[in-house]
Amino acid sequence: MKQAELHAVTGAFGYSGRYIARRLLEAGHHVTTLTNSTPASDPFGGRVRRSPLAFDRPAALAESLRGVRVLYNTYWVRFNHRRFTHSQAVGNTLVLFEAARQAGVERIVHVSITNPSSASPLEYFRAKAELESALQASGMSHAILRPTVLFGQEDILINNLAWMLRRFPVFGIFGDGEYQLQPIYVDDLAALAVRHGASSEHVVVQAIGPETFTFRGLVEAIGRAIQRPRLLISVPPPLAYGVGAVIGLLMGDVVITRDEVSGLMEGLLCVNAPPAGSTRLTEWAAAHRDQLGRRYASELARRRPRSR
Repeated sequence: MKQAELHAVTGAFGYSGRYIARRLLEAGHHVTTLTNSTPASDPFGGRVRRSPLAFDRPAALAESLRGVRVLYNTYWVRFNHRRFTHSQAVGNTLVLFEAARQAGVERIVHVSITNPSSASPLEYFRAKAELESALQASGMSHAILRPTVLFGQEDILINNLAWMLRRFPVFGIFGDGEYQLQPIYVDDLAALAVRHGASSEHVVVQAIGPETFTFRGLVEAIGRAIQRPRLLISVPPPLAYGVGAVIGLLMGDVVITRDEVSGLMEGLLCVNAPPAGSTRLTEWAAAHRDQLGRRYASELARRRPRSR
């Protein structure tokens, strides 16, 4: 029987990190998490050791990674905010990579994004490219996973799309809505991460799901799944973004950002590659129609405990 290894996951009490940690435990590994979140209840029953994401204490961060064979990095921020920014997230991740190197971590599995580019005018994609380059230049064994949009029970973006379809008779589409995206199920991403954690090959994986949607087609599919088909109208992106900003003010959250709209409309959430996941969003949404979009999922509410 293969000896159990120690693996580390950033944010195992969060979204994708939780699925990765669960997969690792099922595979018989010991798991530690780096997180600043304190969950109301432990989803792992005490089986996951917790250490802080002490970016301001690199030596302590390295010590918490001592003995770890593989680090799975899901740490990131979706948008700039007064409490966190992309530039801070880049700096923090570079500290994490160096701490892993000093601790003797053998391999890093890093979650990135499709179509990162150092030349991108969009900070999100530019920052992701910077981190990929830093990891590739580090000399450490690594796998880089490039998902587009994740979906699952703890999802924010797909859930809130369904939430709006449940509440409004008309849904505004940015422009013509013909730009494409390829959502992947979060547990498929977790399985992919664990599989590549067991390898030693330097690899970049387009972590996309088996279905390619236009944005208009995605909204229509979600509407059918939750039995709330709506009238879809094309609106200028600034107007659609403004409506999203108003909803965000009412909900105390950020619904969507200009970078997200631009990246979506420029086709950056679609690549020409075979699917890496097998779960179809249309089937998953239909199976979860009673829960999907029932409650608004707030990005900022999730991050409040992590920032304290």
